[in-house]
Amino acid sequence: MVQFNLPQNSKILKGKYFSDKTSSSNIKRVHIYRWSPESNQNPSEDTFEVDLNTCGNKVLDILNKIKNEIDSSLTYRRSCAHGICGSCAMNVDGVNTLSCMKSHKDIHGDIRIYPLPHLKVVKDLVADLSTLYKQYESIEPWLKVKEFKSNESEIKQSKENRGKLDGLYECIMCACCSTACPSYWWSGEKFLGPAVLLQAYRWISDSRDEAKKERLKMVADKLKLYRCHTIMNCTSSCPKGLNPAKAIGSIKKMLATS
Repeated sequence: MVQFNLPQNSKILKGKYFSDKTSSSNIKRVHIYRWSPESNQNPSEDTFEVDLNTCGNKVLDILNKIKNEIDSSLTYRRSCAHGICGSCAMNVDGVNTLSCMKSHKDIHGDIRIYPLPHLKVVKDLVADLSTLYKQYESIEPWLKVKEFKSNESEIKQSKENRGKLDGLYECIMCACCSTACPSYWWSGEKFLGPAVLLQAYRWISDSRDEAKKERLKMVADKLKLYRCHTIMNCTSSCPKGLNPAKAIGSIKKMLATS
């Protein structure tokens, strides 16, 4: 049988335990991944006892309470707190999600919070998304027209064509889908991944864009596109309810029939 051994410095150790000091009867234990590049220590899992009587309903509320009242060194991304910016994407209870949308009331027992999987960790719950952003830039996500049009005239679009963008433009690039994809885990440097390919299809499908052939040619690569094996993890993990797998399948169909 094949055995896999983790490097010694990657093993997660038992961290600090922060007991509740309020004597509340409504306590939730929260285990959080901790690692700092400033130390030479292994990552650890700290445990916090949180009084839910004085906490909001979302996992992000728990993190904010811990940072504000228990351990100010806890590091994570957050911004809008309304599921729009995608900043607070992380792995909660084994599932990639937005912590501002995930209710801790849906989680029975202890909560475990980790950074998005299979990415380099910047610190604590902050994952390095620089490769994802470079891939997003590579698909040139802006409207392309071959001839200059006056600023005084609109590029009109029918309601039917506008409807084709539903389920595509709502993507907030939170990376929950890409970091749930095994193909992206193993080939993240070359495979564009579900999030970027969904965005690519958004521009390919836009009736106002005049670079459809060039865009299809850009992604028509065995590593950029065809590393997708339709595992469907991306669709099941999208916190916005989008379907990246369907978008990828549509790109493949376009290439096969063009």
